[in-house]
Amino acid sequence: MDVGAYLSRIGYQGPTEPTLETLRGLHRCHLFSVPFESLSVHCGEPITLALPLLYDKIVRRRRGGFCYENNGLFLWLLRALGFCAVGLAGRVRNRFTGRLGPPRDHLVLLPQEGGTFRLGLAGGVWALERLWAPGEEGQLLYTFTLEERELGDFAAMCRYHQQAPSSIFACKSFCSLPQPGGGRLTYMGWRLLATQGGVRTETPLQPHEIPPLLQRAFGAQLSGTLVPKDQDIQPPPEGEEMGQLPPTD
Repeated sequence: MDVGAYLSRIGYQGPTEPTLETLRGLHRCHLFSVPFESLSVHCGEPITLALPLLYDKIVRRRRGGFCYENNGLFLWLLRALGFCAVGLAGRVRNRFTGRLGPPRDHLVLLPQEGGTFRLGLAGGVWALERLWAPGEEGQLLYTFTLEERELGDFAAMCRYHQQAPSSIFACKSFCSLPQPGGGRLTYMGWRLLATQGGVRTETPLQPHEIPPLLQRAFGAQLSGTLVPKDQDIQPPPEGEEMGQLPPTD
């Protein structure tokens, strides 16, 4: 695991001292170069939360992943550069079901670039909201506490997200990257979705078109055969929504 190769992978060429300027630069480069994706779940690639495996996937094979992978490896990079960074456990509000996921549903480092956000605290639990317009009510993104977590603490939820019917990663094959200047490009199921300047376009895809598209648009070279999927996401069982860890067997 080499810091220089990691910085080259994300296209970062600035200073590496642990300063706010460096953090902003690293964060932006990582966001625009490492896709948020569920492709491993749908092409026979089991996900194991071991840093050397995440490094091989994201740096050497130039892939992306979900939060435990992308944020977990980015946390390693920040620490290697001297930042006092910690990982926190969050619960994501699912935009399809409108409900919060189970505990350790998300590995939290920092809010993403590209909007205005608000943090609130109640009963020891922080809530992150996105503000779309001045004076409007915020949209809840996720909640988290300040109890420090290590990558291994998310192993059970990593397995859960590869198989649960209430997980977007198990129900939908997707790969997504924000675009410079605003907008986002997303592959999902049998569609390519693009937003730019408030305009959304949707292009249907044939199965044989998907692998070359992933390579061309996202730099994602798959080692297995992708099985596209775009199923409806089921609300989590009542116990999971109330904060109990789900079964993973």
